[in-house]
Amino acid sequence: MTAAPAPQRSAGAARRPQSGPPLLAPVLAFAVLTVVSVVVNRSTPHPDASGLAVLHHARTHGTEIKAGAFLLFGSAVPLAVTAAVLYRRLRALGITAPGSAITLVGGVLAAAALTFSAMFAWAGGRLPADSGPALARVLADLSFLSGGPAYAVMFALLIAGISVSGLLTGLLPRAVTWTGLVLAAAGMLSTLTLLASGFSYLLPVARFGGVVWLVFVAALLPRTRASRHE
Repeated sequence: MTAAPAPQRSAGAARRPQSGPPLLAPVLAFAVLTVVSVVVNRSTPHPDASGLAVLHHARTHGTEIKAGAFLLFGSAVPLAVTAAVLYRRLRALGITAPGSAITLVGGVLAAAALTFSAMFAWAGGRLPADSGPALARVLADLSFLSGGPAYAVMFALLIAGISVSGLLTGLLPRAVTWTGLVLAAAGMLSTLTLLASGFSYLLPVARFGGVVWLVFVAALLPRTRASRHE
């Protein structure tokens, strides 16, 4: 007797897109950790403070600095997860243009920038008693550069990747996509802070505005996309 052929899976079942885990969970975790880390670090000296002021703050607020660094490092983890889920979601929605890859690269590099910022801040919070103000100022500068302009630019890439993809395909409301493009531009322009401190206001615009915008995206981005043939 001839064995009956094994049942074959339908083409639709074999090619069913997988959009990944819920997007809102890592985005909310990232948002909460971002806000809490900023609250804990609210007394951090400004970038133009003297080395002596930074050193004094490090010696009197060491525990606070290390706690803030821990929270900042913690926020990098859900951001990296968010970038991965967004990339997979966009691909499942049929986005084959570079926007999905730009989203992933921007999110991963932004998470790396937060990680470096947290590590420099943690090191600055445990300076030995014989440390000089120059070392304190250098560590503070590295933490600011990583968590400030570097993070803003990379996060702007993530926002731009989502916004352009959403604008071209209609996956997101136009108000959301255009707001994202404005925030991405603010993040890119924040690099001017390296030349003039007057542009530093762009850093919180890109950071906190971007977090709020990302929450809306997580809530509005669909899991599936209607077929063009329907």
